[in-house]
Amino acid sequence: MAKRDYYDVLGVNKSASKEEIKKAYRKLALKYHPDKTKGDKTSEEKFKEASEAYHVLSDEKRKTNYDQFGHAAFEGGGGQGFGGFDFNSSSFSDIFEDFFGDFGGGGSSRRSSNRGNDLRYDASISLEEAYKGSEKNVKYTTYKKCSSCSGSGAAKGSKPIKCSYCSGRGKVRTNQGFFTIQQTCPQCSGYGETIGNPCKSCSGNGKVQGSENVTVKIPKGVDDGTRIRLSGKGEAGSKGGSSGDLYLFISIENHSIFKRSEENLYYELPVSFSDATLGTTVEVPSIDGGKSKIKIPAGTQHGKQFRLKGKGMPVLRRNLFGDLYIRIVTQVPTSLSKRQKEILEEFNEIETNKPDPIIKSFFEKAKKFWKSS
Repeated sequence: MAKRDYYDVLGVNKSASKEEIKKAYRKLALKYHPDKTKGDKTSEEKFKEASEAYHVLSDEKRKTNYDQFGHAAFEGGGGQGFGGFDFNSSSFSDIFEDFFGDFGGGGSSRRSSNRGNDLRYDASISLEEAYKGSEKNVKYTTYKKCSSCSGSGAAKGSKPIKCSYCSGRGKVRTNQGFFTIQQTCPQCSGYGETIGNPCKSCSGNGKVQGSENVTVKIPKGVDDGTRIRLSGKGEAGSKGGSSGDLYLFISIENHSIFKRSEENLYYELPVSFSDATLGTTVEVPSIDGGKSKIKIPAGTQHGKQFRLKGKGMPVLRRNLFGDLYIRIVTQVPTSLSKRQKEILEEFNEIETNKPDPIIKSFFEKAKKFWKSS
């Protein structure tokens, strides 16, 4: 059977970029991988075909030869199946490792296996600190790079030795038919090195427990749950590996006056019955520590809301501010003097003779309801 055109195999045209070729191969490799298709010969052949096509088209020199001479450019490859492309060779293993790492169940790469753990720190700040921005001194216990061995794990004067079992790769390969399986080296646990003379301070681990103290700048406008990442401030990696990160999770303390919803602030302003009735002007607080005057018109009802534009919280990493909403809460007196009662009784008598239209309408509707019941 004649070989299919490599571009047709991958489903790309001749002008496809290297990234497009790589993407097309990855999609096919995932679909027809033998670990997924378990004994399906058709899928196995398609997997081989796609890998062969990628092997040629991913390399500029091979691609140029193929574009010029077609499959004839790779004929006479000395019996290495697929015109010189051997599926048990390291070339195929390297291609597949580049895409999927340890697809068949192996461990992480040496760099990631050495990396230290990420850490979490919960920091509580006031609403004022969230408004202005602040600095937080964070103290925590973590694993730090061992100073005696500079994190290598080897005693002073000695060095880690390249693992002879995996030749320093941290991984070993075994052949299963046409396919190569890659796994974490059992000798060095994926580090690629062994330590003959371990450091006494850290027992060869390259890190020791200690305290850390960092100052974190908290930007204006942070809210509950805001996460700040401090790169490299987590646990030190094992045997010279990179450190993890520290994540600072922000929580905002409850405020005695203000309530927050995203960038807006709210609070309830108590107003006396007479001020709500006659109208007044009052000074109200704002989160920046200042004061603003608002005019409460005569006849202001309970629950009426006023807005002070730009008096809310700053929007995180933007030069914008939310608004401040003030809700009027009318205070009805519960303890009256004799004179206050006399005045209110006189007022009530006037209201009876000339009732409020809204109140009058309601009771007229109520009377009709009672009569129909």
